[in-house]
Amino acid sequence: MVFYFKARPDAGDYTIFMGLDKFENEELIKYGFPEDVWFHVDKMSSAHVYLRLHKGQGFDDINEGVLEDCAQLVKANSIQGNKVNNVDVVYTPWSNLKKTASMDVGQVGFHNSKMVRTIRVEKRVNDIVNRLNKTKVERTPDLKAEREAVNAAERAERKQHLREKKKREEIERLEKERQAEMRSYKGLMVTDKMTSNKDIASSNKSLQELEDDFM
Repeated sequence: MVFYFKARPDAGDYTIFMGLDKFENEELIKYGFPEDVWFHVDKMSSAHVYLRLHKGQGFDDINEGVLEDCAQLVKANSIQGNKVNNVDVVYTPWSNLKKTASMDVGQVGFHNSKMVRTIRVEKRVNDIVNRLNKTKVERTPDLKAEREAVNAAERAERKQHLREKKKREEIERLEKERQAEMRSYKGLMVTDKMTSNKDIASSNKSLQELEDDFM
């Protein structure tokens, strides 16, 4: 089971989601999207909350309001963190999550600690949490199939870009050949390289001599 929430409407169309338990968290870690950003209460147990950005966005581009929504949702879904003030929430791109065979189910590390950001949550804001919960939708998605579908679409897009690139390169090659041919043709037509009948007559050669030249 995965729970989906809608971030504040004035920030744009952003989806926030989290797994029901550590087993769903494991699936979300495994089959995340490049656009996903992971949130968790620092040094405490909590839900794994994800924000799905739009293509082309980086995790440093997250709107402050959306960032607050994610942080409040993480705090509200931490047994210990929900009871105390001044909680730190860490977040990082999904691609920075590190999973090894020795880790427990749902446990993660980071490939690069410099890619981890921290936001301080002073206290729970019920207005934010209640608004998010009103948008809550429960689904049982096939995360593997969703990820494979995205991979297939990305492969098809890359192939299309490659075809378009090859087409542009072929057009450019043909244009270069045409330009080279035109320059060559113009070179043959230069006036001082051309011979007229008058030039031949002035050479003082007889008709027989000219015919001999071609023999």
